[in-house]
Amino acid sequence: MADQRPDDQYGWLYGGGRDDRPPPRGRNDDLPPPNLPPPGRGGRPPGGDDGGRRDRRRSRFGPKRALLALLIAWVLFMVVVPLYAFTTMDTVDADPGEGRPDEQRGSTFLLVGSDSRSADRVEGDRGRTDTILLLHSGAGPSILMSIPRDSIVEVPGYGSTKINAAYSYGGAELLTQAVELNTGIRVDDYVEIGFDGLKDVVDAVGGIEICPKEAIEDRDSRLDVEAGCQNADGDTALAYSRVRKAYGDGDIQRVQNQREVMAGIASSVVSPWTFVNPIRYWGVNTGAAASVRIGEDTNPYGVAKFALALRGAMGADGLSCTVPLADFSVRWDPERSQQMFEAISGDRTGSIGELCTEDGLPAG
Repeated sequence: MADQRPDDQYGWLYGGGRDDRPPPRGRNDDLPPPNLPPPGRGGRPPGGDDGGRRDRRRSRFGPKRALLALLIAWVLFMVVVPLYAFTTMDTVDADPGEGRPDEQRGSTFLLVGSDSRSADRVEGDRGRTDTILLLHSGAGPSILMSIPRDSIVEVPGYGSTKINAAYSYGGAELLTQAVELNTGIRVDDYVEIGFDGLKDVVDAVGGIEICPKEAIEDRDSRLDVEAGCQNADGDTALAYSRVRKAYGDGDIQRVQNQREVMAGIASSVVSPWTFVNPIRYWGVNTGAAASVRIGEDTNPYGVAKFALALRGAMGADGLSCTVPLADFSVRWDPERSQQMFEAISGDRTGSIGELCTEDGLPAG
């Protein structure tokens, strides 16, 4: 120490000389160095814990990704199929033009059905509608009201005649105008259904339930069924909606049967099995599209609203009626029918009460 110069001894402090201090000790200096494996590609161990974690991560997320892809494909299928079906629907001009009732609350559809076979028509003949219904949904219960085809009403330009003649004279436009003129109810959308096509929908859902009150054997409609509830295929459901001569009240019972068939279709279509079975879902959508014509102004949202309204009307809380009649001659009851029309046009279906009967005649 005597030979050592002060500046050498304290050079580390004053910025000169060498630093003879031992390096600082850490807490792990006494531990042996770790036994590290040689680095692999990318500086990571070729196997070991990290590689195992990556393998487990891939195996853990693989099934989840597959399930997610399947779910996305299913959702796309549920959306694309009805949109595709909509593009295949035929359209018809049903706007009667000027002189219509003012806009009204809720949504009202004119639903027209025909079971006429195409082979029975001559060229240029529009045919006559066999079924005329008004479907309304809004603040109250949805209602499906049948208008018997032989109802005598005022048809613009043709005087007093049967309401189904309006379609033969002027197509969907004149029929819509006649319905609005005689009921005061504004039609928002027009839907025309061919019962021949609906039998394919019935078969696609595996049949529907019908409940005739008595056994029916009718040669004209080719219907042969026992009394009571039973499953009906497409041909039987079509015959059940056509039969008329087997009943004493003719068209009055016929419109009830047609509403029953539509209720069965609506119930089966919204069954969960329709949405989990892709073949059934495809058959329902394409079959319905092939049997329906819609108004030119009706969009996919309007079709969806129609389907929901029909489901509501045929459900437990809905109303399924015939226009109030005075007697079996299908003359409208002037007072009761006007009350019904005002309730629908005013979106007050909750007040209809006993005005709604299956055959249109007063309750009791």
